[in-house]
Amino acid sequence: MSAPAPACTAAEALARLKAGNARFVRGETRFPTVHQGVLAALKQGQEPFATILACSDSRVPPELVFDAGLGELFVIRVAGNVLGPTVAGTLQYAREHLGTPLFVVMGHEGCGAVQAALDSRLHGMQQKQRISALLDNVLPALDDIDLGAEPEARMHAAVEANVRRTLRAIRDSADARVSEGGVQLVGAVYDLDTGEVRFLD
Repeated sequence: MSAPAPACTAAEALARLKAGNARFVRGETRFPTVHQGVLAALKQGQEPFATILACSDSRVPPELVFDAGLGELFVIRVAGNVLGPTVAGTLQYAREHLGTPLFVVMGHEGCGAVQAALDSRLHGMQQKQRISALLDNVLPALDDIDLGAEPEARMHAAVEANVRRTLRAIRDSADARVSEGGVQLVGAVYDLDTGEVRFLD
């Protein structure tokens, strides 16, 4: 079965995310309430314009950050925005059955999962088994940064490196198919201080 035709291009979807984040930063969001007509329309099905893989951090809800209404974003949230089998399956579902043209991996400054990985690498701090398994997905990203840098710069670099590692893992996944046929895959980092989303090159 072929993916449904997206309602917009990847470039248009990315422009919508950037415009929504700008409204969020300015305090001019469009969706203060949800009307019954909207809920009735959404009951018929969903056609999200973007799929977002984001951290579970309660301070970083993608729908608010991008000023997106119900049904506009297909959101996957997991601590540290890491890729695992169930996340990969959800991404594949978004590609095959929803046809979203844009996939975004969004990390955020001050990420607890990234900090825990840094603490493990630098200080040998141990975590419980399940958390440790999660951090196993973050630790390889730390190979790409200067661990001797100042703490703030080190954390900033680690957050971005973790996003880039997840992007590579998605691209290298043969069955994900989220970077072909006009579909775009991009990385982003959310700033807790300003509310701005910085899209990576």
